[in-house]
Amino acid sequence: MSAKTIDRRGARHRRHRRVRRRVQGTSQRPRLSVFRSARHISAQVIDDAAGTTLVSATTLQAGVADGLTGVAAATEVGRTVAERSKAAGIDAVVFDRGGYLYHGRVAALADAARDAGLEF
Repeated sequence: MSAKTIDRRGARHRRHRRVRRRVQGTSQRPRLSVFRSARHISAQVIDDAAGTTLVSATTLQAGVADGLTGVAAATEVGRTVAERSKAAGIDAVVFDRGGYLYHGRVAALADAARDAGLEF
């Protein structure tokens, strides 16, 4: 890895720590956390009080975003994680953008989750 890669990753981790100071998931209102890589995107609904992942969805799972890439795949992941959350009895979450800009795939995932009935 080059120094630029390490600095970019470190900067994202610093931003994520800054966001996490304010964003806490509880059992009543868990945290919707987003991870974005160059090719894939994933989302988890996490209860920070218990330290457990309640629901997750990712483009790596079969049947979630087959054949889709980019914003379309992120939209499908957002819809899927919202449906799974509703099935688990979770209606409201706090959004953790994970140090990424609220733009592009991250915003598409959030908008799709909202449209599917998840409140945040």
